[in-house]
Formats: sequence, structure tokens, C-alpha cells
Amino acid sequence: MSTPIVFLDCETTGLHADRRPWEIAMIRREGDRQRSLTIYVSDVDLSSAELIGLRVGRFHDRHPMYRKDVGGAFDIDTESDDTVDPWAADDQLGVDHCLYPEQHAAVTVERWTRGAHIVGAVPNFDTECLAAMLRRHGLCPAWHHHLIDVEALAVGYLHGTRQVGSVPLPWKSDAVSTFLGVRPPSEDERHTAMGDARWAMRLYDHITGGAQ
Repeated sequence: MSTPIVFLDCETTGLHADRRPWEIAMIRREGDRQRSLTIYVSDVDLSSAELIGLRVGRFHDRHPMYRKDVGGAFDIDTESDDTVDPWAADDQLGVDHCLYPEQHAAVTVERWTRGAHIVGAVPNFDTECLAAMLRRHGLCPAWHHHLIDVEALAVGYLHGTRQVGSVPLPWKSDAVSTFLGVRPPSEDERHTAMGDARWAMRLYDHITGGAQ
């Protein structure tokens, strides 16, 4: 029986300890089945957010509850009080994209990651944030405690196969990926949760052949 793996990435409100996830991407692979999901957290707490962190992930351009472009949930030209309409925001999303309040997001993450090995780039950054979210809603993280960091995996592979003489610190994700011949994300994909989760999946599959 194959062990499930989940390729995971989050966009968060900053780098600080109390950061909150606002975009969560998961690709769960189990046997020959694979499914992907992106969750936007509709009621994300921004009270301790770092503006620079929000800008990295293009929060105000991409979060369906905060976008100000035509067709977004905000319509600042109306005579209303600019209350966000989650139904209008949800209508902007495609297949395999969900807009959930944090409690619903926590339940979904717990179910999708239960019993799985988490694969990502510096995955503890994401799992620490998600574990705190689950705990806030009375849930216990149930993913496997051995996290798989594709950057460490890639550097070890490069050294072991002697494809490069040395990968100097600090490791740069783009450089490591290029050394391996794995395509980094495009500019549109970069710093989106699903774009980075797919990047982690490409690296993992290139090195391991998709081992479970």
C-alpha cells in the first residue's frame, strides 16, 4: 500500500511567529490518484499582518475578498458600506478553488493531510502556520512528523550525483532547480500557493520518480 503524500504551500500574512495563512494549496497523491485544492481564507485575521509579506504574495491583487479590480468582491463605487460579499467573491473562483472561513479551512486541511507525508520547500514554515490554525479550532495536526524539504533533497541529490561541485549557502531555489533541469515557476505562478506547491512536486518527482 502506498503512503499518501501532500505537496503543500501557503501564502501567509508575514514571516513572524503569529502569521496567518490566507492561501493554502495542497496536492494529495495516494496510489494512482491525485487531487489538488486551493483554499482562500475568507476571514483571515490581518491585525498583525506585515505589509511587506502581503505584497510578496500579491494579497490585494489576488485574494478574492480583497481584490479591487472590476468583478471583485469589493465595489468601491457603490453607495453601500463596502461590505465584502463572500458569494460574489466565490463566484470569481475556478474549479478546485474554495473560499472558506478559517474554521472550515482548518477542517479541510486536517482531512487532506491526515496520515500524509508533507512535501514542500521549507515545509516547516507552512506546517507551523497550519498547525496553529488547526489548534485554534480544536483540531490536532495528523500529518507525518517527518517533513520532506525538496530543497534539501535537491542539494543532496546534486552532491551525491556530482552534477555540481558545490551549492553555496544560502541555497537559492531558482539556482538549485536550474541545476536539476527543473523549470522554476513563471512570474505569474511565483509566490502563489499552488504555483509553489507544483514546483515542489516537480522537484520531488524529478529526484524520486514520484516515490510514495
